Amino acid sequence: MYEFELQQLRSAELIRRADQERLAREATRLRRAARREAARSTAENDPHTGRPRRHRFIRTA
Repeated sequence: MYEFELQQLRSAELIRRADQERLAREATRLRRAARREAARSTAENDPHTGRPRRHRFIRTA
């Protein structure tokens, strides 16, 4: 009977750990998605993203 109770405690502890790890992964995934969304909206609002950095034709003297 004692071993059965120990096994029940171990099982409950493993289930708790798995739940905590699942929540941590979900929080990390949500933070990454929020960061990507913020970066995407910043890039869309930037007026200079469509222009090339250099002039297409070289200036003549």
